[in-house]
Amino acid sequence: MGLFTRSSASQAPAAPAAPIPAEETSSAVSDLSGDYVIDPTHTRLGFSARHAMVTKVRGQFDEFEGTAHVDAANPASSSVSVTIQAASVTTGNAQRDGHLKTPDFFDVENYPQITFVSTDVERNSGAWDVTGDLTINGVTKSVTIPFAETGSAKDPFGNIRIGFEGTTTINRTDWNLTFQAALETGGVLVSEKVTLEFDVSAIAQVPAQA
Repeated sequence: MGLFTRSSASQAPAAPAAPIPAEETSSAVSDLSGDYVIDPTHTRLGFSARHAMVTKVRGQFDEFEGTAHVDAANPASSSVSVTIQAASVTTGNAQRDGHLKTPDFFDVENYPQITFVSTDVERNSGAWDVTGDLTINGVTKSVTIPFAETGSAKDPFGNIRIGFEGTTTINRTDWNLTFQAALETGGVLVSEKVTLEFDVSAIAQVPAQA
């Protein structure tokens, strides 16, 4: 009934972000530098984990807010901060979502928010590695998320938007997400390995350079 192979490492080595094909991107600005607010209505903060050793369960968080400062010339000066409401977790199944909110997993009554605050940012062409402190259940661990630029655009309302996609894999038990059940046929109900998935659209607060 839970969500989330066993891994002894807190985080698997981050694979480089795959470049986005040029025909699938747009470019409204030549310099992404500026301050941005994440648009929650066009952003997905999701996850997937193997269930019963045979398939994957996918979910996401529906309530969150975040800001980013992008410095293309000096990437180390860039920063990201995101706050997620843990109770907004959804997997398309009400019973499973209810279980995820209990102390077996996110314990939303005692730890209502999940946060990520960057500590280092590196850039190699259109690939960005964002390292930061991820806090779940009151436990803080460092993770690195490789992101690929998906482009920039000016929407019909005059907003400059930039987009990024990224994934990384963590071991949920490092954040006290320890619920487990053994299967009669061997193995476990919920994998400890969880893939975090990010599709981000952010709106410029200070006009980027055209």
